[in-house]
Amino acid sequence: MKYRYLGNSGLKVSAITYGNWLTHGSQVENDTAKASVHAALDAGISTFDTADVYANTVAEEVLGEALDGQRREGVEIATKVFGPIGPKGHNDVGLSRKHILEGINGSLRRLRTDYVDLYQAHRYDVETPLEETMQAFADVVRQGKALYIGVSEWTADQLRDGHELATELGVQLISNQPQYSLLWRVIDEEIVPTSQELGVSQIVWSPLAQGVLTGKYQPGAQPPEGSRATDEKGGANMISRWMRDDILEGVQRLKPIADDLGVTMGQLALAWVLKNDNVASAIVGASRPEQIGENAAAVEVELDDEAMGRIEDAVGGIAERNPELTKESSPKTRQA
Repeated sequence: MKYRYLGNSGLKVSAITYGNWLTHGSQVENDTAKASVHAALDAGISTFDTADVYANTVAEEVLGEALDGQRREGVEIATKVFGPIGPKGHNDVGLSRKHILEGINGSLRRLRTDYVDLYQAHRYDVETPLEETMQAFADVVRQGKALYIGVSEWTADQLRDGHELATELGVQLISNQPQYSLLWRVIDEEIVPTSQELGVSQIVWSPLAQGVLTGKYQPGAQPPEGSRATDEKGGANMISRWMRDDILEGVQRLKPIADDLGVTMGQLALAWVLKNDNVASAIVGASRPEQIGENAAAVEVELDDEAMGRIEDAVGGIAERNPELTKESSPKTRQA
């Protein structure tokens, strides 16, 4: 495993982060989830990402149990706040002071820890003054319940405003968690340059495009049994946008490139993401422990200019690049 500094801070994270969105408390049984966490630790992965909204708080509980007994100083735990949780009452959502302060206490209890290394705003809350949100995050840091703060899917302007307030309040906003992959490059034009200027790193989610970039889905064919595309609990809905034949055909053009390099298609996709200097870590999940080692090995893959050019020829024409799509990822209201 390789480790990289997160933003303009002294905190290092593993280049591969283990995430439990759509898996823990949902798609996989708890025993399998725990085995996957332990496989991640064995592979040198030290950074674990979750959120209170995943499986309506259950994912945090499963991760907390799986990490119980590990040396706390040896891992980095990140969680998020924004989405509706619990009974989903009128204050059980958003980035109000009330929800943030109550949210961190609930997350710490479920994760079985006294603090998280990174506490993130899961989306931008258009209905709460940014000053209120950042003051609450600063208080969480001063209380010792989080070491650093981050955000997820914020626009360049939102990042700039949030970073300015954090600096004024004496806390470090060091990360953004956007979607990023060979097929989804909307952060390249605005988010990445702004983040580099501010000293903010990306911890990217869905670097394998929900598994499509592993090459398991063939154009014109039914999805493999047991794959995410057949999961009726939510996985099939999330992956549906990638299941067009033109996209699947483009992904298959990556196979000879991976074969020539002696790597899997998934490793190729992860290596491409990690080649971006502004990406500190790529989040991967797992439905089986054996998937972890294969993904972790991607940190050793070096892509030269020739390989990068071939990859661009294969899928560059089908990649989504519109920076306005970041703004659309945040809800226009925060109603539960």
